[in-house]
Amino acid sequence: MGLLSGKNALITGASKGIGRAIALRFAEEGANVAFTYLSSVEQGEALEKELAAKGIKAKGFRSDASDFSAAEQLINDTVSELGSLDILVNNAGITQDNLLMRMTEEMWDKVINVNLKSCFNTVKASTRTLMKQKTGSIINITSVVGVKGNAGQANYAASKAGIIGFTKSVALELGSRGIRSNAVAPGFIETEMTASLDEKVVQSWRDGIPLKRGGDPKDVAALCVFLGSDMSTYITGQVLNVDGGMLT
Repeated sequence: MGLLSGKNALITGASKGIGRAIALRFAEEGANVAFTYLSSVEQGEALEKELAAKGIKAKGFRSDASDFSAAEQLINDTVSELGSLDILVNNAGITQDNLLMRMTEEMWDKVINVNLKSCFNTVKASTRTLMKQKTGSIINITSVVGVKGNAGQANYAASKAGIIGFTKSVALELGSRGIRSNAVAPGFIETEMTASLDEKVVQSWRDGIPLKRGGDPKDVAALCVFLGSDMSTYITGQVLNVDGGMLT
């Protein structure tokens, strides 16, 4: 019996990186997993097969969580596919980095929409289902950048800081209904995206972290399992860093 045995989860943006690691770990812990992907169609279809092979119900949806009506449809489809929704993980996110002087309005709007508005869309759409059940765990993936800021990422930092305020507000609003809302703030996590960066630069980042290494997507997934499980039933409204001590 896994820690999430019998629970039904939805993870946005799960075709690669952190989202994929969360989906796989959830399936290993016995959860049925619905997930979204957008541009990475082949990876999304492959993940559905990989999850189903673990003996759980798995369903991938090609869906844009930053679209309000698409998010409503996604929640309805997930509940009809899995029977209920116990864990919602908002992981979908993008970066469009630039110094503020060079940042376009489009770069700002796109990052806010994909990273922050998508959280509003999916949580709002799932609230009725969760309130009827009187139970549920909402896990929003933010970033250490949302806590401390970062030059060249004003749009990303604003979106991730917004997620923190949103997460705490949801915890206050829905706590009396047995619904928990927490944020996970990854630090420097080594994924496909970071593999293409200059190795010397990456090593300098590792050297600045107390644990002297970058994180693995599995490190983030492990915390999400804890927050989705019954081990964390008295934890809500929190921001938990997975950063090797970066913000210490």
